[in-house]
Amino acid sequence: MGRYLMLLLLVFVFGCNQKAHKKVTKKVQIDTLQGRSLLGTPLVSEQLKPLHEKKVAQYKKALAEYQNDSLNADKVIWLGRRMAYLGDYQKAIDIYTKGIETFHDDPRFYRHRGHRFISIRQLDRAIDDLEKAATLIKGTEDEVEPDGIPNRLNRPVSSLHTNIYYHLGLAYYLKGNWPKALEHFQNCLNATTNDDMRVAATHWLYMILHRMESPKEAEKLLEPITEEMDIIENDGYHRLLLFYKGLLKEGALRKNGSVGASEAVQYGIAHWYHYNGNLEKAKSLYTDLIETGHWPAFGYIAAEAELSRWPD
Repeated sequence: MGRYLMLLLLVFVFGCNQKAHKKVTKKVQIDTLQGRSLLGTPLVSEQLKPLHEKKVAQYKKALAEYQNDSLNADKVIWLGRRMAYLGDYQKAIDIYTKGIETFHDDPRFYRHRGHRFISIRQLDRAIDDLEKAATLIKGTEDEVEPDGIPNRLNRPVSSLHTNIYYHLGLAYYLKGNWPKALEHFQNCLNATTNDDMRVAATHWLYMILHRMESPKEAEKLLEPITEEMDIIENDGYHRLLLFYKGLLKEGALRKNGSVGASEAVQYGIAHWYHYNGNLEKAKSLYTDLIETGHWPAFGYIAAEAELSRWPD
């Protein structure tokens, strides 16, 4: 009899937990239509499901902390970040915009809003925000930027300065403004203190220099790149650089499991064919990436940018 009652209790508790999980997810809804791609197609985020339970819980915690202390800049920023991780970039932008009304001299708000303008393909607005952030950090000491989605060692590898320059360089890259992209990815490389950001910035600089028809300068960038570098999360960029250097074969390139890693590698390979003159192969790989990839990933957006200006 005791075992029967225990079984009933377990069933009851399990059922309550399932209902609670569904209730948590049901309370938080996102706008699924986020904008249009550079190719004119809808950008659609997946509506929240029970499998998003952890992200929803993190968002609700950030919301509660914000409601308890709405004049705390950190609380506003984390609320925006958690909203973005749910896939609602438009609402995240609204949160950062509201924050800017109070903290108009805090570069972090422009950095994060600029990032999310990139996500929804509003590149000119992203550039405006990130240029503002770059102006605000001039003469200031850099600071580590905490991760919202920690890497395997729970060790942040980026900073406020490197993130501002990185995203600003990316926005110009997506616009096809190679000189400005070069300038800011070089700023990012100059500001970095670890191998993860070093390989990330070097990868974009290498591609930019090839697009600027400076292959010797591009190859020179590869000199300090070695197989023994201390890489925590940017394995995709590291392996691409080793591929460019001739130390890896194309078939050896693999994603490392982080969001966007597969798209970054796919774009890097497609772009390698592009600047080496095999336009048919490049276009085919860009198209494959658009058909199979994750649309918020930077490699995906870069493939869109290439196809959007592809000659007929």
